This record gives sequence, structure tokens and C-alpha cells, in this order.
Amino acid sequence: MTITIRSANDATIAIDFNGKFTPGMLNSVRSVPGRKYNHQEKIWLIPDTQKASDTLMENLYKTGEFNYTQIESENSSVIQNNASGNSLELQKLKEILITRHYSSRTIENYLFWSKKFLHSHKIAESSVQKQINSFLTNLAVNEHVSASTQNQALAALLFFFRFVRGEEVENLKNLIHAKNKKRAPVVLTKKEISSVITHLQGSRRLAAELLYGTGMRLNELLSLRILDIDFDRAEITIRYGKGGKDRRVMLPKSLVPKLKKHIEEVKKIHEKDLADGWGKVLLPPTIMNRSPDCAKEFRWQWLFPQKNRWKNDKTGEEGRHHIDESILQKAVKKAVCDAGIIKNASCHTFRHSFATHLLENGYDIRTVQELLGHSDVRTTMIYTHVLNQGAKEVQSPLDEILKNNPTAP
Repeated sequence: MTITIRSANDATIAIDFNGKFTPGMLNSVRSVPGRKYNHQEKIWLIPDTQKASDTLMENLYKTGEFNYTQIESENSSVIQNNASGNSLELQKLKEILITRHYSSRTIENYLFWSKKFLHSHKIAESSVQKQINSFLTNLAVNEHVSASTQNQALAALLFFFRFVRGEEVENLKNLIHAKNKKRAPVVLTKKEISSVITHLQGSRRLAAELLYGTGMRLNELLSLRILDIDFDRAEITIRYGKGGKDRRVMLPKSLVPKLKKHIEEVKKIHEKDLADGWGKVLLPPTIMNRSPDCAKEFRWQWLFPQKNRWKNDKTGEEGRHHIDESILQKAVKKAVCDAGIIKNASCHTFRHSFATHLLENGYDIRTVQELLGHSDVRTTMIYTHVLNQGAKEVQSPLDEILKNNPTAP
């Protein structure tokens, strides 16, 4: 399957599927901002910008249906491939990251930044340090990325040069390290939490209740499998959390009946998949290699499976992944808006609120640190700053003036 990418005019790039495409390929183009479909020529058009090109290439690569060497470009200035050499280096990078047991998300991010760098720089044109600084400067000045994103890109490039190219960056102190700004986390009151949850329905409501009730990260919640829920011990096991660590959190007693009912619904979905001849789920490689039959067992199914099965057009195989994080993110954003809350709240706000409310209830910071899965207690300390803010601890001087002189204008 081949995609042709060519220059349509001075402002747009044309993407031609040559009459054959999959839902994944179609969504790869649809998610590019500013895309349009030309019904007469039956091609997609995207803005002729580096950002739009990078977004398209990243999306296409994530489909897993082909690599960059299978994408034809009539104009090398449209999307710079450096196909064979770059592809081999990126494959080597991926293998090294897997060998070192980096998380799938870290692997995905490191590959993305390395590809982006290789598409925009000729390695031999100047020193490594100058190239990296030029790349980081462009990210900050033209693409307006955050400090954490810029530092993530730097970490990815340093890894690439050290372990793939076997080069050490000459002088690390001269590289551009972005300074992260310390911001107090957004925290909702218990009343606001209740209001947001009330505006959610079905599995989305249950997911939000689990986020707030346990302090899990969104990706940790979506990665839960049926076997991770232990009703007898009233706890949830979070596997492969941040840093590849496992931990256990409490199972809110109020959610037990709702969770049991939800799991019964998931079981019906799984039984239907089995009856249709499918029912396999993606497993960690170590388990898949040792016990491949586990992929069809109910206990290994996702706690929040996606609505529709995915299909591999090459093999005809079908399966079911967990729901995409964007589905819950959009639902929570809408619920926050419907509840009339003006705070910039998101799914992660449930985690911030969980930690803050535990500290307000008198739990010690070490307990909260363990529940959140923080390696360093200093990370957890940010919530103590939240507790000390506002009228709770500090009296406004205006209140003192009006109290002593009620008639003051």
C-alpha cells in the first residue's frame, strides 16, 4: 500500500491514497489541522508547513501499516525522508530502547523527536551541539512548545547520538536546557468534583470516579485489566506505572457495586468477540511469549475496552484495545463546562484534587506519596503549597480595613 505526497500549490500539499486506504490512514490525515478534501481529484490537502508535514508523518507511522520508505514523495522539499539511512537508524534506536526496557510511551516520544530532527537537519553540516541547539531554538521560537516538551526533545536527541551514532555531545553545558516554570496545580473542591461527575454518564462517569477515588493517572486507568481489580482485598494494582513501577491503591467501597456491574458488561462484550472468532487482547511480550493462549482469557481483557474492534486489513485479524484517552478527555472537558466551572480542569485535575483532599483530611505526606507513585517526596510537596494558599491561611488586608471601618467606600 503506497501513499503519494506531492506539492499541490504554493500553500498546500496533496495526499493521494491511490484508491486504497484504511480507517487508520484516513484518520491520520483528518487529524491534521487545516486539512481539506478535494472531491473532484479525490485527494486530501494539508497546509504546506513543516508542522503539518510532521504531524502527518507521525500519524501515518503510528498506524503501524508501513514505514517511511513506503511513502512516496514527488517533491523532496515537501517531506524530507532520507529514507534508507534514517529508517535504519530509527529502527536501531527503537531496538536499543526496547532492550533497555523503556516504556512504550517513551519509545514513541524518542522516535518522534529523532525522526523530526533527521527530517530537518543534515548531520554533517555542522557540529552536533550546534544542530541540537538550532533544533531546540526552532521548537521554542517558531513552534512555541513548552519547556518540558523542549527538554524531552533534548533527552531524545542525546540518547540518539550517544547510543545510535556513538557520538558524545562535546559540551553539555552549552546545550539549551529550558527552565520549567513551577505552577500550582489546578484543584477542584469536593463540591466541584461532585458536580463534574454528575454531568458524566455510563463508563465515562465510572472512569472519572476512579481517577478521583484513587489518584491514578489517565494512562494508568486505561491500562487496567480485569485481573487488576481485587474486590476481596479492596485494592487496585497499577502495573507499569511511571518509571515502570507497580503499585497498589485503594478500591473505593462506594464503587464496588458499579464496578462489578461494569465488569459483567465487559464480559458480555468479550463473549461476543469469542463467538465471532476473535477475543484476543494485546499482552506484554514476556507473557505473550510464555503463554500466548492468555490473550483470549477474560482476566486479561481491558477494564475499559473500545466500542468497536480494530481490523488488520492485511491479515483480516480483529481485536479490541482500550478506549482512546481523547474520548475521556473530551467528556471531562464538556462536563466541566456543563457544570459551570471556570477553572482549567482536565482528567489530571482529579489526581491533583485527590492528593490535596487527602492532605486536608489529615493523611501524612508519605502515604500520599506512595499512593501517587512519586519517587521523590519533593514532587508530592507541591500539594502542601496548595493547602497554604488563599483565604484559608492568610487574611486579606482589605477584610481588616472593612472590619474596622464598615462604612468605608
